[in-house]
Amino acid sequence: MLSVFCLTPVGLKRLQREAQASLPEDAVWLDLLEPTQNEERLVEARLGIEIPTREEMSEIESSSRLYEEEGGLYLTVTVVTKLDSELPENAQVTFILKDNRLVTNRYVDPLPFRRFTLQLERHPQYQTSAQTVFVGLLEYIVNRIADVIERVGTDIDRVTAEVFNQRGSGNPARTLQRDYRKLLERTGQAGELIAKARESLASLSRLLAFVQQSSVVMTQDVRTRLRTLSKDVVAMSDHASFLNSNLNFVLDATLGMINIDQNNILKIFSVVTVFLLPPSVIAGIFGMNFAQIPASQQPWGFAGALVLMVLSALLPWAYFKHRGWL
Repeated sequence: MLSVFCLTPVGLKRLQREAQASLPEDAVWLDLLEPTQNEERLVEARLGIEIPTREEMSEIESSSRLYEEEGGLYLTVTVVTKLDSELPENAQVTFILKDNRLVTNRYVDPLPFRRFTLQLERHPQYQTSAQTVFVGLLEYIVNRIADVIERVGTDIDRVTAEVFNQRGSGNPARTLQRDYRKLLERTGQAGELIAKARESLASLSRLLAFVQQSSVVMTQDVRTRLRTLSKDVVAMSDHASFLNSNLNFVLDATLGMINIDQNNILKIFSVVTVFLLPPSVIAGIFGMNFAQIPASQQPWGFAGALVLMVLSALLPWAYFKHRGWL
């Protein structure tokens, strides 16, 4: 789909679909969303550019993502998408700046683009050139990544509280039952999100540095906004690294708690085995099929054997309790 935004006296306005048979002279922003071959050829012929293919956009080399050709900037950035699903993804978006026109080529519809388009429809006077649209889109992408980092930080805090919370809120004497499998799943999802956010931030950092060093003439306001974005990206990268370290700590703590719980279960079985071993020995002795067994013929023999077995279980328990092993 090709969306065309033209400059009007009140700002940028989206051109109606039926008017897109030919691109107007005052077109400022050409947004290609999962474009067809005819739409790509139309834009390439009109602006004299070559739009990168989907495979070229996915390449990781900086020379393939960021380059300047015939007075135009070709910039590919990685953005985080599908955050509301269980499997967030990273996708590539290409920006092409040439002759006061901006072309965006993408095969996903991330939230920053939808929010920016909505803001553009409400306040068209704020965007008057291709460069301001370009910077505005980058600002919305950075804000979205900031939302991702805040979400990860909140998730880590919740998981940490659940891992280290030893008592239930209703009854202090009752140990809080924790589902460590769900905790590990949430920790893994948070780690996946922070990894994708760091990848996107690294891509944005390279893009911003390349744009500021390019030979394209930009207004002072645009350069100031780009410098601010660069500082924000650096700060967010540092915070993302901190969250990643904290996430590793939470993961190690969760695995440690799992080991502690497993050891406690084994400890219970071991203690029960120790307590039941003397009564089992006594029961085995009195259960032997011999005629001469002490007290076997006495009326109190059965009760005495039971008392002896109970005492043989209580005495080790009292000793363990006295030594503080229980």
